[in-house]
Amino acid sequence: MPYVSMFFGIIIRMFHNEHNPSHFHADYQGQRGMFNFDGEMIKGNLTSKTSKRLIKQWALLHKTELQDNWNKASYGKQIDRIAPLG
Repeated sequence: MPYVSMFFGIIIRMFHNEHNPSHFHADYQGQRGMFNFDGEMIKGNLTSKTSKRLIKQWALLHKTELQDNWNKASYGKQIDRIAPLG
């Protein structure tokens, strides 16, 4: 599963053969969450308020790039790295 970005110990990933709705995955200190492109956690066990706030901030800054990556992944194309937060 390719990573899209890494910042402050958070790893953002996106899978090539995922299902709708469009989303990305975030890992932080052994906890995981699935997030929509507005940075809201759809499901998962990520409990850190700080990491969720940072993920939301990052997602809102890069919403267009996330959607572009989702479209590429839907067609089996290589996704792009996205700049980290910071």
